[in-house]
Amino acid sequence: MEAEKSEMLSQIWLAKTDGSECWQATFAEKSSGDPQWSPDGRWLAFSSKRGEKNQLFRMRVSGGEAERLTEVKADVGAYLWSPDSSRIGFLMSDPKTEDEEKRDKSRDDAFWVDEDLKYVRLYAVAVEKDADGKREPKSLTTFERSVASFDWSPDGKTLVLSHTKTAKADDWTTAALATVDAATGAITPLYESKSAASQPHYSPDGGTIAFTLSDDPPRWAFSNILHLMPASGGTLRALPATPNAGPQIIGWSTDGSQLYFGEATGTQAHGYTMNVQSGAITRFTSGDGVLAEPHLNSSRRMMGFLFQSSDKPVQACVTAVEAFAPVVVGTGIKPDMSQPPLGRTEVVRWQSTEGLEVEGLLTYPTDYTPGHRAPLLLVVHGGPAGCYSQTFIGNPNIYPVASFAARGYAVLRCNPRGSTGYGKDFRYANQKDWGGGDYRDLMAGVDHVIGLGVADPDRLGVMGWSYGGFMTSWIITQTQRFKAASVGAGVTNIMSFNGTADIPSFIPDYFGAESWEDLDIYRDHCAMFQVKGVVTPTLIQHGDADVRVPISQGYELYNALRRQNVETRMIVLPRQPHGPTEPRMLLKVMQTNLDWFAKYLNP
Repeated sequence: MEAEKSEMLSQIWLAKTDGSECWQATFAEKSSGDPQWSPDGRWLAFSSKRGEKNQLFRMRVSGGEAERLTEVKADVGAYLWSPDSSRIGFLMSDPKTEDEEKRDKSRDDAFWVDEDLKYVRLYAVAVEKDADGKREPKSLTTFERSVASFDWSPDGKTLVLSHTKTAKADDWTTAALATVDAATGAITPLYESKSAASQPHYSPDGGTIAFTLSDDPPRWAFSNILHLMPASGGTLRALPATPNAGPQIIGWSTDGSQLYFGEATGTQAHGYTMNVQSGAITRFTSGDGVLAEPHLNSSRRMMGFLFQSSDKPVQACVTAVEAFAPVVVGTGIKPDMSQPPLGRTEVVRWQSTEGLEVEGLLTYPTDYTPGHRAPLLLVVHGGPAGCYSQTFIGNPNIYPVASFAARGYAVLRCNPRGSTGYGKDFRYANQKDWGGGDYRDLMAGVDHVIGLGVADPDRLGVMGWSYGGFMTSWIITQTQRFKAASVGAGVTNIMSFNGTADIPSFIPDYFGAESWEDLDIYRDHCAMFQVKGVVTPTLIQHGDADVRVPISQGYELYNALRRQNVETRMIVLPRQPHGPTEPRMLLKVMQTNLDWFAKYLNP
């Protein structure tokens, strides 16, 4: 954050796998990210926006200046080296045509909704220049479908891809599989059904493709099952369901006998293997915490990943796959960082209605004395198929848990019905019932912490972002127990949200009908139809570039509360999408939350 700058800046570092040394590899004024080793180990590719568009670069592992590989007119997205290290496949949205750019400059840039759509296409670029000293990316997909993900076959001759009807967020449900010839661009359909097929990965011998397949029809609560099929097409074989029915494929084992995947498990996330013959599942990570960003090396014998826990920041780790023994690398990146005292965080469980057991994370005030009752902040996650997990409480966050604890608050982060991490049935348990069972789960959690003797029942606050904002706006219409509330990018009116958001199929999927088909269910589960009589002082925070939950949702609640003389403030975050991306805007959100609850809860 400088006089005229407010941006996140990241650089690439290299580290020895024994953890003995690390050093910075990029130093540009713009971020460098998504580093990937070439399979032959000689090069490091990365992406960076050192100009108007995000481009691909490579640099020698032995050092030297980075070399630009692409000069394309749209941002480079996901990319992947070919197995022989000669090419890189990458995704890119259709750039504007010369006519469109001309019309933009002359302000003749009106457009028709859902017409002249841009598709995300798969390209390949040679890493070495041709005889004319150029590298010309080749488009491998020309059909009117958007590529979501892809993988190279081991021989580099074919790529398998997951593609959707359009690049719009609402069309993820149309994901199908196809293969494309790396030389000719010839497309061969591989699998298509009413389910969404995603995450394709070739087996080491190239004979089999592993992927995930959703429910039929796909549901926004997201349930996926691992499947196998011959790479040339043919009969599918479903593997046993994983405990959370939400596997994220990491890759195959060297001999092709196992699939590695990551999955949320309660408030944790770990790595697992599944034997593709027997279906047996084994957890291969250890410790309490959260696994993220797992990557196998080209030999499939080593794995790098991130790991963190409530009291330990994110650490980069590496381990042999066959004998899990993580080594922390990169510890010298910020040697001057000292960690202030943290509030203790523990997993708590309680009984809700219908005998349902619900789980959450309770963070105590930093200097908590047993028997002392502290003000309690209830925090509701987004999703609703999100989950509060044992991530480091000092991470930059809209709701800064460590800062709240340092100021004397207890913080309860709940995973009510509808959350991920507890299996499909639990995740689907809030269908047609937002503000029903989930509300009772949250209030039972608050009562549980009061019953523990930790929370002061007369000093309660509540906050949440997105679906958490929905629940916060709903809570203040149902009870006056909370002395203050903060609604972040909240869905306050599910009917108008459904007509203005970029995912118009989302609410009808959860509620089983469009608003014109079942007006009652929309009215009965909508804060704006229950808002009469609210008294809770409410802070509203919203980005003005939010297309997921348009800012009109915030204004609806703001005006309804102001017209009832409820103490209300609304802060608008310029340029920000569904969550703040600029550091000053994030800091503003954090600080206004701290100030708002300090005003009403007197910690």
